[in-house]
Amino acid sequence: MSGKSVSGYIQFMQGELKSLYPVSEIRQFSRLIFSFLMNLSSTDILLNGDTKPSDSQAKYLDSYIERLKSHEPIQYILGQTEFLDLTLKVNPSTLIPRPETEELVVWVNSSVESQHRTVLDIGTGSGCIALGVKSHNPELQVEAWDISDEALQTVKDNAKLNSLVVKMNRVDIFSFTPDSGYTDKFDIVVSNPPYVLKSEKELMEPNVLKYEPHQALFAEDSDPLIFYRKIINTSNTMLKQGGLLFFEINEIYGKDVKNLLSENGYSNIQIKCDLSGKDRMVRAIKQG
Repeated sequence: MSGKSVSGYIQFMQGELKSLYPVSEIRQFSRLIFSFLMNLSSTDILLNGDTKPSDSQAKYLDSYIERLKSHEPIQYILGQTEFLDLTLKVNPSTLIPRPETEELVVWVNSSVESQHRTVLDIGTGSGCIALGVKSHNPELQVEAWDISDEALQTVKDNAKLNSLVVKMNRVDIFSFTPDSGYTDKFDIVVSNPPYVLKSEKELMEPNVLKYEPHQALFAEDSDPLIFYRKIINTSNTMLKQGGLLFFEINEIYGKDVKNLLSENGYSNIQIKCDLSGKDRMVRAIKQG
């Protein structure tokens, strides 16, 4: 058995990481790590803090602490994260799902009506949107697109992990055209495209910049709405008349995305704030 108890490891972790992370975040790391590695709840940690990890568990704990020192996201270290009521595998080929995206999925789910049968998630990443919608609406046919084969494999793994069925396709929306042989049409299209400006890098945490996939994060300052324009153009042919289009957005471009949608014949355009009060989501109805 290892020398340190669970409580000892938590104290050690706090000492090693206190110059890098807030105390509250270090506590969260310890909760996640001991839940993952030893299946201990927060209550278990409090009541059984003198429990000692096995030698193999201690090796993992030491490794995890060293990786946290390098600002590697805890979700990548553990290889998983929680999203709504799902456990999802994550890796450096996919973004780590954010709480704002949970809010988007909740909005999509609350908008599903009886006539809706099909949903398309463009740029699916880990599959969090597609699987979050499918989990809440098992009767829907959900399809997930991404340009990354690694991301689509992660979606496949996550679908299996959560006993859900979604269709997956490798699609580059910048080369996709309606005559690509694709005939399906959808009642709902949803996307969380890259929307962080490259000029905003200096405002971001090192764990994001160093480890998360930049192609899924950043848009060029010279053309910040490039992904929105292309997804709207794709939705003009892939979304049924009267269908719903949802976006997650950069807070500074809500009005610009709204104008793009209006110019393309979308109506009932609604911008919604996230829990931090920032413009973060858009919903619109396709007309004609």
